[in-house]
Formats: sequence, C-alpha cells, structure tokens
Amino acid sequence: MGEPRGNQSFAPPTFLLTGIPGLEATSLWLSVPFCLLYAVALVGNSAVVLVVVKDRSLHKPMYFFLSMLAISELGVSLSTLPTVLNVFLFYAREIGRDACFAQMFFIHCFSIMDSGVLWAMALDRFVAIYNPLQYAAILTHSRIVLIGLGIAVRSVLLLLPLPVLLRRLPFCRSKVLAHPYCLHPNLIRLPCADTRVNSVYGLFVLLSTFGLDALFIILSYTMIVKTVLSIASKEGRLRALNTCVSHICAVVVYYTPMMGVSMVYRFGRHASPVLHALMAHLYLLVPPVLNPIIYSIKTKEIFKAFERLFFPKKF
Repeated sequence: MGEPRGNQSFAPPTFLLTGIPGLEATSLWLSVPFCLLYAVALVGNSAVVLVVVKDRSLHKPMYFFLSMLAISELGVSLSTLPTVLNVFLFYAREIGRDACFAQMFFIHCFSIMDSGVLWAMALDRFVAIYNPLQYAAILTHSRIVLIGLGIAVRSVLLLLPLPVLLRRLPFCRSKVLAHPYCLHPNLIRLPCADTRVNSVYGLFVLLSTFGLDALFIILSYTMIVKTVLSIASKEGRLRALNTCVSHICAVVVYYTPMMGVSMVYRFGRHASPVLHALMAHLYLLVPPVLNPIIYSIKTKEIFKAFERLFFPKKF
C-alpha cells in the first residue's frame, strides 16, 4: 500500500480573506471610503425601490425594471458587506467553507440577475421606440413579472452546481483568497486536483448569461438606432435617444469593470495582486453606487418622484 496522503484533505474548515495586498497596515483607514460607498449603494438603491413602489406615476414597465435592477444591486452589496467590513474594520480574515461557498453563490447569482435586468431594460427601450403605440399592451404587468421571475430562476439554476462542484475538490494547497469575499475564479485556483470541469462549467455560465445578455443588448440597440434614423425630425430622433441615455450609462458602468476583471483573471496571472483586488472592488461596488445616481440625475420622472416623496411640502 502506498503512503497515506496525509497532506491532502478536502476543503478546509476555513478560508482566509485578504484586503488590499500591501495595505494591511492602513485597513482601518480604508474602511472609511468602503463604508461610505456601501452606504451610498444601500441608501440609493433602497430609495429607488421605495420611490417606484410608492409613486403611482412610476408604475410603468421601465421603472419596474429599474426597481428590479436596484434589488439585484442591493443583493450584491449585502452579499459582500459583512466580510468586507470584517476584514477592513476588525481584520477578521477567516470565513468558514460553507459560508464562503454561500457568499460566492449569492454574489454571482445577483450579478447575473443584474445582467439579465439590463437586457430586459434594453428590450423595454426597443419596444418603447419601435412600437410606442403598443408599448403598454406588449409589456403588461404579468409579462414583466414573468420576465423578472425568469431572470431570477435562470440565475439560481445556473449557479446551484458551482458550490456542489467545489465541495468535491481537495483543497490541500493554500487557503488564502485574494479578496475580502469569495469569488469562483479565485476559489478554483486553490484545489490540488483537476479543476477542468469547474472551469468549463464556469465558462458556460459566463457565456450563457453575461455573453448572451450583452449580445441581446447590442442587437436591441442596433434595432433602436435603425428605428431612430427612420424618424423624420431631428427633435424626434434626439427625444427617442434621450430616453436611452440612463440605460446606456448603466450598461457601460456594469460591463466595463466586469470585462476588466475577466481580462485580469484570464490573462493577467502575473499582474500585481493590488490590481486584482482593485478590479474586483470596482466590479462589485461601482454599479450599485453609480446607477441610482445616474437614474436620479438623467431621468426626470425619478428625480421628481424623489422630490415628491422626500420633500412633499414643495408640492
């Protein structure tokens, strides 16, 4: 019989989270901007959901989709908040295996929901511009609910196998993660076994969600531009395009950091750990912080609804 493999065991009871490498001594100070960013994200997205629910003038497909986007971004923020604050405020780096896998599931699940809602919002803008007279008849409340449920079910079903696939692997090397939260690309670097199944399935999830959503968004805007160019008056073209500005900004804010993270993980293995950490923070924090601000500034109906809700004496 061979020598017992005492140096190999399945997933350790804990993983070690990391803040920003090389800046551990300033982690307490770094917690200040992180706390502010999380406060803006939580308050901003909660306010968007509240104002859409309370203001009957916003009970339209566009704003229902916006509230779905805010809910998914609240999910992303709340999934990362506990461990980020623990690492930066209390330098509490340990996280249990099951807690880590659960956090990974929720982070990626809500991120995929974000992507799906952005596609649904692109569809909403296409219908509004291509067939405005039938807009309310096409995007009924029941269809919006079905689209929202479809986005949520797709995210959950596609993400469920990831923790299962990870649990079968032996983690006998390092148990140090590169971020203050658990991400699948980071976790599959740690096992001392063949991770091709995990990598292939992770790529399948990436292409079948973010990839397809991005393709549908591009197709939607191709049709939107074609429709807008057929409008006779310059004012009409500008008015139609202006209804898409907020959504275009949201798409750019969401997909740019995500593409940056993917590029760094796949092609920047020798890049500085600081770059990996900063890109991951940008990917998970920037969209929840900026999107409520973008929609509040660029969408007059949202801005006026905020005023009616929070400053009713003016009305």
